[in-house]
Amino acid sequence: MANDLLVTSRPTVKVDGQDAAELTQGLLTMRVHEHVDGLYSAELQFGNWGLADGATGFVFFDRRRLDFGNDLEVTVSDKSLFKGRITALEAGFPEGSPPVLTALAEDRLQDLRMTRRTRTFADMSDADVIGQIASDHGLSPSVNASGPTHKVLAQVAQSDLAFVRARARALGVEVWVDDTTLHVSPRASRGSSPITLGYGNELRELTVIADLAGQRSTVTVSGWDVAGKQAISETADEGDLGGEAASGESGAGILSSKLAQRTETFVASAPATSDEARARAKALFLVSARRFVTGRGLAQADAGLNVGATVKLQGVGPLFDGDYYVNEVRHVFDAAFGLRTEFEVERPWLGRPQ
Repeated sequence: MANDLLVTSRPTVKVDGQDAAELTQGLLTMRVHEHVDGLYSAELQFGNWGLADGATGFVFFDRRRLDFGNDLEVTVSDKSLFKGRITALEAGFPEGSPPVLTALAEDRLQDLRMTRRTRTFADMSDADVIGQIASDHGLSPSVNASGPTHKVLAQVAQSDLAFVRARARALGVEVWVDDTTLHVSPRASRGSSPITLGYGNELRELTVIADLAGQRSTVTVSGWDVAGKQAISETADEGDLGGEAASGESGAGILSSKLAQRTETFVASAPATSDEARARAKALFLVSARRFVTGRGLAQADAGLNVGATVKLQGVGPLFDGDYYVNEVRHVFDAAFGLRTEFEVERPWLGRPQ
């Protein structure tokens, strides 16, 4: 396929909120990485040899334009691809080519990643705990997650980011940062209008697979209710998908009808109440169910094509046409192919043959 469908425009680089024309023009390669687990990152490589202060030499080693802690933003057509702060500078001296300097940056979840603690939270819900951690780092919490109040939650030799991710997984919600707001929310509340990607048009390449290997018919979480002095056992199954598989056949359903019932039981999570066990069972079931159909592709660059978006794939056949959830994105730029977007998607259903 011809390269004319790829966006060849050059991303705009901003430092500390200001356009940095010399960085935009000197940009050689870029890779912005987003993942459903949060903590987005960027690597921007610049030419580092030319005129500087009236003489030929290294351009950016003075750290006036690129320095640790600088706010770094990348935009395309005035739409932001990435906002974060520089955490590393890497110099390269390739054979036969001028020197380069690569700036590596991460979003504000970097603060949580770099803070490791051991502490306890008493008589607090997960939403309360996450709100406190957000405030500890100067972030505004936006928490849309229901769950029980815990007598004690322990954070043991974990970074704040690892602890927040663990609590989010237990509730079946996702974590991400938008500028200075920490979001914790179910994926259903992240999406907007689907972005259509037609094969041979916006969608350049796609590999997609429906795989039963990781599917389960049911997931059971067991534990012990200390206060009630009784065993706990809660189960999640295909019914917990709600309407997510309404457009086709779920992996759990196909597994049961074509192979056999497969049940998985977890006892290590040690829930203290039935509510905790129920939430955990549902979250674990949904993680595997949503990975029934997965794909990776290459598309025309689009700032709206990010983690949490819904894409509608067209022209890929009755089994795989339809809506998918975007769980990983890489916005990539280089001189050879310009700007494009690599992405990964998932969904819990397979289309019916026609």
